[in-house]
Amino acid sequence: MNTNKHSTKTQNTQLDKKILNLVDSDELENSDNNLRNPGVDFSLDMLSNISINRSAVERRCSNYGPRRSIKKDNQAAWLLKAISLIDLTTLSGDDTVARVRRLCSKAKQPISHSLERELGTKSLNLSVAAVCVYHDMLSAAKEALKGTKINLAAVSTGFPAGLSPLPLRLQEIEYSVNSGANEIDIVISRRHVLEGNWKALYEEVKMFREKCGDAHMKTILATGELGNLTNIAKASQICMMAGADFIKTSTGKESVNATLPVSLVMVRMIRNYYNETGISIGFKAAGGISDTKTALLYMTMIKEELGRQWLEPDLFRFGASSLLGDIERQLDHFSTGFYSASYRHPIA
Repeated sequence: MNTNKHSTKTQNTQLDKKILNLVDSDELENSDNNLRNPGVDFSLDMLSNISINRSAVERRCSNYGPRRSIKKDNQAAWLLKAISLIDLTTLSGDDTVARVRRLCSKAKQPISHSLERELGTKSLNLSVAAVCVYHDMLSAAKEALKGTKINLAAVSTGFPAGLSPLPLRLQEIEYSVNSGANEIDIVISRRHVLEGNWKALYEEVKMFREKCGDAHMKTILATGELGNLTNIAKASQICMMAGADFIKTSTGKESVNATLPVSLVMVRMIRNYYNETGISIGFKAAGGISDTKTALLYMTMIKEELGRQWLEPDLFRFGASSLLGDIERQLDHFSTGFYSASYRHPIA
């Protein structure tokens, strides 16, 4: 019995060190992740050389898993970090105030108290990055999150299609900001991309950014509906030029949502923009990321392509709900050696 207690204590100490190494990095010392993106003047010259080789992108993506396998206490530390990167989301037609309150409770206490004790992570005060809801649920979410540092995000601008009249989409942003949202997830007009009307897209996103005010703007490209990777790259560039704080893959409502090739293209556009302007733009992967294996692939990609400083909630997010349940299940396995049933880790 004493041997087992000593082993558990040693394991938790090692995990603590891994977590601290993941949270406190020398690479972060000189970073300023809170600097907002002011945008730049519209210029078609910044699009002229953009052309994406799909085969090369897919080949690069196929290497992330085999080359960077994350195991045992390293994996547990990365999964705890992943929790802090989640926008815990409910965007269903049958959302209720009670469901949103339960979601917020999970956001504040993402893993059970017993698992927290077993892992020795109580001192981390772990929580998700944000709760993301529809406009009508902002009041309930704001009340439930009172006294926490968890961000409150609202989807806006005619989500998910973005086809309502422009004045109404602008009013939606104002409504959400006035209702307490400090992050706004907007959707672009896909037709501007498909028609190559880049000036119209720039002006639209710039207007959205102005209405957001101090609220950070996450710009949803709905990549599954943009036709090809070159369009996705150009749309990413335009949205950053217009002042987006984040670029985001999907609404979660398209037939094809976040994929690694699409995400790699967007991430490399972020890297190019940083090299050109010195401004760090965030990336949010949303739609279909529901298991830890996939989440770890995305985190590996972010670290390799953008660097350690991007593995923070102000620069990288997962738009997800079921992902948190699978992370908790994997951490439970790390602690006990056994897999628990999925229903033991409900989200809301």
